Amino acid sequence: MTQPVPDIVMVAVDAIEILNPRARNRKIFDELVDSISKVGLKKPITVIASNDGYALVCGQGRLEAFVALKQKQIPAIVVDVSREEAYVLSLVENMARRNHSPLELVREVGALRDRGYTLQQVGDKIGISHEYVSIICTMLDKGEERLLNAVERGIIPHCVAYEIAMAPDIEVQRALADAYEKGMIGTSQIVAIRRIVDERSQTGKAMKSVYKPHKGLKPTAASLVRTYQKEVERQKQLVRKASLTQSRLLFVVNALKRLLAEEHFVTLLRAEAMETLPLPLAERIGIAKA
Repeated sequence: MTQPVPDIVMVAVDAIEILNPRARNRKIFDELVDSISKVGLKKPITVIASNDGYALVCGQGRLEAFVALKQKQIPAIVVDVSREEAYVLSLVENMARRNHSPLELVREVGALRDRGYTLQQVGDKIGISHEYVSIICTMLDKGEERLLNAVERGIIPHCVAYEIAMAPDIEVQRALADAYEKGMIGTSQIVAIRRIVDERSQTGKAMKSVYKPHKGLKPTAASLVRTYQKEVERQKQLVRKASLTQSRLLFVVNALKRLLAEEHFVTLLRAEAMETLPLPLAERIGIAKA
């Protein structure tokens, strides 16, 4: 069964309110104006009726092109939905455009969240997972303008921006973003550096070269990388020390096993009242009592 073709009416351009205004690329807009002036409007805009005229659901670029061409009326499809539903449809239409920027997606998700929709509802409306919506909202809540701009320019992916936004301090966020943009660190290093910052902040340890080492001195990309490298080296030293300790313990255990197998040595220990061993060592040798 075919859907009925909606009626198209002529609407005065100055009677249309834009519910969800957004900035647009000037070059793309000029191309749209030129196309409409030559071949006309290929697709009518969508509006809802309001008390003072109409409110725009989708088609802001086409409407502004008609204004630029000094047209008084524009073809429109009038849909029967509430103002709230019209706003949501406008947001979804913006996010469904092929050429939308990453930052537009972030801001539109934030706009839906701010209107009271849950993460699950936002995800359902725009066709993305609520986990991804959660990442975007966290970036909005904890990120800063430079981080969002990096996302918009495609320099930093959403997932990386989320990890950076989780840093406890704006200055650390900026240093992490700078280090990532310069190719000094990858995503895994971001998580590790953030964890180091968190741990040192919670324990109160001074981050001498990273976390405000002197009054007025801010953390930098280089200082964060140095701290990460020092932490990696510290952990490598711990592994080496643990390996050395384990080797020494195995040597002691094997030596004691061989000595305790000698009857004369055991007799000497008894004579000197040295018959007992520390329980962990006795357990390793296999002579601990049940």
